[in-house]
Amino acid sequence: MKKKYAWLLALSLVLSMFLAACSGGGDKETADDSKDTADKPKVEQTLHFINGDTIPSMDPGMVTDEYGIQFTAAIMEGLYRLDESGKPTDGIATKHEVSEDGKTWTFTLREDAKWENGDPVTANDFVFAWRRAVDPNQGSEYGPYMMGGVIKNATAVNKGEVPVDQLGVKADGDFKLVVELENATPYFESLTTFPTFFPLNEKFVTEKGDTYATSADTLLSNGPFKFSNWTSTAQQWELVKNPTYWDAKTVKLEKMTYVVVKEAQTAVDLYEKGEVDRAGLSSDLVDQYSTHDDYTVEPDNSVFYIKFNQTRNKALANTNVRNALARAFDKQALVDEILNNGSIVANGLVPKDFVPTPDGKDFREASGDLMKYDLDEAKKYWEKALAELGTDSVEIEFLGGDNEVSKMMNQYLANQWTTNLPGLKVTLKEVPFEQRLELDTAMDYDMQFAGWGPDFLDPYTFMNLWLTGGGNNQMGYSNPEYDKLINETATTLALDPEKRFDNFLKAEKILFKDAAIAPVYQRAGALLVSPKVQGVFTNQFGATYEYKWASVGAEE
Repeated sequence: MKKKYAWLLALSLVLSMFLAACSGGGDKETADDSKDTADKPKVEQTLHFINGDTIPSMDPGMVTDEYGIQFTAAIMEGLYRLDESGKPTDGIATKHEVSEDGKTWTFTLREDAKWENGDPVTANDFVFAWRRAVDPNQGSEYGPYMMGGVIKNATAVNKGEVPVDQLGVKADGDFKLVVELENATPYFESLTTFPTFFPLNEKFVTEKGDTYATSADTLLSNGPFKFSNWTSTAQQWELVKNPTYWDAKTVKLEKMTYVVVKEAQTAVDLYEKGEVDRAGLSSDLVDQYSTHDDYTVEPDNSVFYIKFNQTRNKALANTNVRNALARAFDKQALVDEILNNGSIVANGLVPKDFVPTPDGKDFREASGDLMKYDLDEAKKYWEKALAELGTDSVEIEFLGGDNEVSKMMNQYLANQWTTNLPGLKVTLKEVPFEQRLELDTAMDYDMQFAGWGPDFLDPYTFMNLWLTGGGNNQMGYSNPEYDKLINETATTLALDPEKRFDNFLKAEKILFKDAAIAPVYQRAGALLVSPKVQGVFTNQFGATYEYKWASVGAEE
């Protein structure tokens, strides 16, 4: 939902895995059209991909980043998974029933689902995993974020106010799961596709202890694929088909290989040599390859922005400082010249073409442009800010990624700010992806380049990020009116779409009146993709890609 911090990506938009279902690349016909298809050369079902960095975690209860979410979704399966149209389809659950008040969901589980070690996947595996995700002793960030206010008692459990066995989930036998919600939740079915809600084999997790999910040997798959080799520091790894998966007959791919590459030119060189099957393009490479037969542009629902930490640097606690910074850089030039990959300017938080309002209008259109590049306004805010601070100079550290495009963007933004706002000094701090996650969690930064990809198909996946004290806020922002409006969308207005969306629209305006964040762009990706790659679905939320139905070459 891409998914927390998918969202602080190491600008892997350049190198990570953008691809929708691609066509073409079938086997050539043999000279004898009457020859039996069984005699045709067998296509090796192996694909080779690039990853923008190492995988920080493979523990589904602990993952907070795009990579962890992507790979846990590949090797594991929850109650449902997303199909080609982005709708939940059968996973471990085959059906569910919902009570009239929308608060009790009863899932019927399939009896043929197994873990990689042969154990059956049962309702108790979900109970154990969900309790673990909100157990305060576990320290999960996504557990309380995804389940709080949704699963009954999740917040109270996480605060230590009630024991974990009071969480609103229980097993009714081995193959029936009963879930009680705090409030009716319109998007709950889509939530169950997300890694935080995946089951865990209690015996296996307990036996592995602190080593669980740190290597291929300490992971247990129940999904379409499994790791054949991987460690938490690996620069390359492989996923292979999981023969114990309940729907293994549908899975055509036998193997996917991955190698960590951070430079776009290196990725393209590997692609040209036929060593990888897709490569992200940096802006300087787009013009060179835009006429290439394998060139494609993939839109995305991820939105990138500047986070302002109001607790570490007193200047950023000043609303006028934030308003000035948010308006003082040319976004159109950034997407045109630095990205040059189809990304578009963002002047709000909820992305374009993500969800419609109840009257059918796109949310972004209904809300409008709330934070545009406006140098004149930026300078006015800056003059007010300096007067309020009683100074003629301000120093701010800017945290960003360390890959090729990240560095170009960091330097561009720093130059725009220092040029357009007299007296401002910006110091760059460029670090690897995993370190940025750690610094964000510790709130050890002034400003940082961050982003968010939706975890479910609802504005709440973006809007709840900035609730006071929220697990993803981590910048000290707080507005009681904002909190009230957003909390109502998940409680008293849950079953009233018109009033619920009205609250979302009002809250987004408050967010940018406060200049809590500075929106930059909505991501897209320019890539070279081999025509032999087929059946890879790009999800609107959650894991970026779905590989269950992927294959190599055309099916004859």
